[in-house]
Amino acid sequence: MAELADQAVIRRASRSDATDPHALPALSDVAAGQWRALAKRAIEANGYYQPEWELAVNASARGRTGAAALGAVNDSGQLIGLLPVVPMQRVYRIPLPALVAAEPYGTLCTPLLDRDAAEDAATGLLRQARISGAHALIVRTMSLEGPAMTAIEAALARDGLRPRVLHAWQRATLDATRDADDLLREALGAKKLKELRRQRYRLADHGAVRFAVARTPREVASALETFLALEAGGWKGRRGTALGQHAGDAAFIRRATSALAETGSCEIVTLHAGETPLAGGIVVRHQDRAFFFKIGIDERFAKFSPGAQLTLDLTRHLCADPAIASVDSTATPGHPMIDPIWRGRFAIGDVLIPLRRRDPLFAAIHAAVIMHRLAYDAARGTVHAIRNRRRKSS
Repeated sequence: MAELADQAVIRRASRSDATDPHALPALSDVAAGQWRALAKRAIEANGYYQPEWELAVNASARGRTGAAALGAVNDSGQLIGLLPVVPMQRVYRIPLPALVAAEPYGTLCTPLLDRDAAEDAATGLLRQARISGAHALIVRTMSLEGPAMTAIEAALARDGLRPRVLHAWQRATLDATRDADDLLREALGAKKLKELRRQRYRLADHGAVRFAVARTPREVASALETFLALEAGGWKGRRGTALGQHAGDAAFIRRATSALAETGSCEIVTLHAGETPLAGGIVVRHQDRAFFFKIGIDERFAKFSPGAQLTLDLTRHLCADPAIASVDSTATPGHPMIDPIWRGRFAIGDVLIPLRRRDPLFAAIHAAVIMHRLAYDAARGTVHAIRNRRRKSS
């Protein structure tokens, strides 16, 4: 690491090092029909890079607007690859010539590659990045062992290059092809399931417990407002990070869920006791995969585990759906609620992709990303320590 840092300061970075933000088309200029068709043909599902979702993010979500389009087309002009990107300077505050996959609010940046031409699509994306002036491409929160990564590795190998995994972790996933009750018994065991059933019986004291699924645009719009209220009433609201607390974020999620509901690609699930909503979650669908975007709970009922209760019902709901084969939790590593329930895991990571052989600037970009993460981890540790002290003193 010290060697990387030394290489990074051989020459001071300047604004001239940054990629030209005008060298790539704006994401909003991509033909929606071509994008939608590519999403249907993608070799690996990513619900958060569907046009209905990502264009809504790009239009108004805080800190996530104004992305460019890294695209690849075949000889007939058909779109075969797409990755929304922003300059490195915007994400890392370092003016080096690299592009970063645009974060779509859903912690998955796997690019869309045509299943019938995945390697050519990856080659086209890399070529377009070079033309823009970039010396590296940073894809954060990417699936590391799926066919998209395999295609990128093959495209890089053509030029004698290899990607570098900067950070990797395992994320909870649900094998929705299995029987839900069998899966839950294996994951939680008889004792834990008995305790959850006891809590559910206690919830019934507040009214009949029911699990509702909103699917139509009208149903989704109504259920979304319930979800936003639940999220804002909990710890996210106290920290100021709830979607409904910021006009741009609220506009994004209303637009995205409405547009996806039009194509049957979004559901909002809610657990009620009588007329009282206890927990809600947003589920995005893409191909045979679902993505559990966010969850909100009424913390007044925390002792009854409303988040876990909702997830149990969601597990049964998705396992009963023949159209869904797997579900990405899109959760942080070691999530205390979802990890014990969904015991499947798949590899996610941040990947640094070189674009030129023997490129001295690549080492500087690599070192800058590593040092940025070290600083981020240190700051995050400090914040957690402060919060822990506050909790203990309150």
